[in-house]
Amino acid sequence: MIETRVGLQAALNGDRTKAAHPATPVSVEELARDAAACVAAGARAIHLHPRDPEGRETLDAGVVDDVVTKVREACGVPVGVTTSAEIEPDPERRLDLVSAWRAPDYTSVNLSEPGAAELMETLVGIGVGIEAGVWTVEDAERLAASGLGGQVTRILVEPGELQLEDGEDKTADAVGLVEDIHRALDGLGFAVPRLQHGDGEVTWVLLTDAVRRGLDTRVGLEDTLHGPSGERVPGNEALVRAARELGACAD
Repeated sequence: MIETRVGLQAALNGDRTKAAHPATPVSVEELARDAAACVAAGARAIHLHPRDPEGRETLDAGVVDDVVTKVREACGVPVGVTTSAEIEPDPERRLDLVSAWRAPDYTSVNLSEPGAAELMETLVGIGVGIEAGVWTVEDAERLAASGLGGQVTRILVEPGELQLEDGEDKTADAVGLVEDIHRALDGLGFAVPRLQHGDGEVTWVLLTDAVRRGLDTRVGLEDTLHGPSGERVPGNEALVRAARELGACAD
């Protein structure tokens, strides 16, 4: 059975390239080494975006299953992937690709993207866990309307910078938004575990807020290239260690 509480998840790469940060893991060998180092540093789950031989993000089952299997063998903890529409914008094509998966322990599904409910139904059918990506209060309502809220592995409360208004205090706005999301999830009766995180300049304030709330959280080069004090980090292992120092852990 997939562990539903993970404490701290390491998000290894996302859509980043080595041009953004040379330590971004792209190949399966790099992902496996990085995942093992992050687990040794305190992460208890992995999130990654598999790449094809040319380094492009892909949802192809042959690549996804191979990458997940090898990374999990290397690190010994659950490994999840993504169903982002930025990788495959066509909902029907995306559904066909994902339906062939067998190896991932779980995958994120963004409720704001077209076809999210159908995608979750397919994932339930093939036995791949679901991380329901809730960016806004409206996403919480979409999850409730799907009727699948009780079958997800966890809810990702993840208001990134794109969900926030430009202003003088984006970090305060981020905390306010997650408060609204949690209130909406509580009101809708969701009892499944939640993992809260942010990206860009709101990464660390939302991680710290997650620790305060007693929630699981995540960190990695997908979300930020900088540590809590704004310093550029050498890689994912350093981000995991910084998160542990702030109280994020698997206990």
